[in-house]
Amino acid sequence: MIYICGFLMALADSVPGVSGGTIAFLLGFYDDFIGSLDSFIPGGTPKSERKAKIIKALKFLVRLGIGWVVGFVSAVLVLTSVFQEHIYQISSLFLGFIIFSIPLIIKEEIASIKGKYYNLIFTLLGAGLVVLITVFNPSGGGTSIESGFNILNYLMFLLTGMLGISAMVLPGISGSTILLIFGTYIPVMTGIKNLLHFDFSSIVEISFFGVGIIIGILLVIRLVKLSLEKFRSQTIYAILGLMLGSLYAVVMGPETIKDNPQPPMNFESFSIIFFAVGGLVIAGLQVIRFIAEKRKNQSKAK
Repeated sequence: MIYICGFLMALADSVPGVSGGTIAFLLGFYDDFIGSLDSFIPGGTPKSERKAKIIKALKFLVRLGIGWVVGFVSAVLVLTSVFQEHIYQISSLFLGFIIFSIPLIIKEEIASIKGKYYNLIFTLLGAGLVVLITVFNPSGGGTSIESGFNILNYLMFLLTGMLGISAMVLPGISGSTILLIFGTYIPVMTGIKNLLHFDFSSIVEISFFGVGIIIGILLVIRLVKLSLEKFRSQTIYAILGLMLGSLYAVVMGPETIKDNPQPPMNFESFSIIFFAVGGLVIAGLQVIRFIAEKRKNQSKAK
C-alpha cells in the first residue's frame, strides 16, 4: 500500500493542482510522512530514541520513495508534451483535483477547525499569498533553460526548488503550481526528461533546483511538524486558503508557457469532462484509503 501511496504522491507532485502532501493527507498517512522526514533533522529527539526512530522512518520512506520515483519518472516522460498541447484540458483536471479535495480535508479536520472560525483570517492570507505571487509573477510569464552562464537563471531554479518542495510537503498548494507561477514548470520537467534520456545539457540548472529542494526540506519540515502539533487549526485554515488561491494560479497557468503562451482559462476553454475526471480520481483515493484502513483493522483483529 505504501508503494501505491508514493506513486500517487508523485503523480500529484508532478502536476499543478493538489500537492503530494494533499494526497498523503487524503490517504491518512500525512502525520507519519512528516514525522518520518523530521526524524532525520537533528534536535527534537533524545539520542537514546533517535536511532530507533530513524530506522523506522527509513523503512517507511524507502517504500514510499520507490513508489514516488516510479510515479514521477512515468509522469515526466508523458507530461511535458501533453501539458503544452492540451493545457486547458489538463488545467480543468487540476481544478477538479483541488475543488473536490477541499471538502474532504474539511471533513477530515472538522474537529480541529469547528468553532474556530476566527482563524478564517489564515485562509484569506493563504489565498491572498498565492494570488499575489501569481499576479506579480517575477518570471514575466516564463523561464526557459538557457545555455551558458546565467546566475539569475540559476538562482531562479534554486528559489523555485526551495518553494516547490515546501509546497509539495504541505497539504495545500502543489509544488508544481509554484513552478507554474514562476514559469519554471516546463523547463524543470523538460530538464529532468532530458536527464532520463542521458542528455546532460540542463544538468547545471537541475542541480541548482536539487540544492533548492534540499534547503527547502531542511527549513520547512520541522516548521510544518510544529505548526500541526501546536497550531493545527490555524495551519489547516491556511492550507485551505493555499488551495483556494491555487485555483486562480491554475486558471492563469496557460500564460506561463513561454514558447507558446495562451490566454487564461475561461468558460469556453474549460473542460467539464476533465474536471469531472479530477473529481473521480479524488473519490478513487478515498476508496483506496477505505480499503487500506479496513485491511489494517482486520490485521489488528487477528
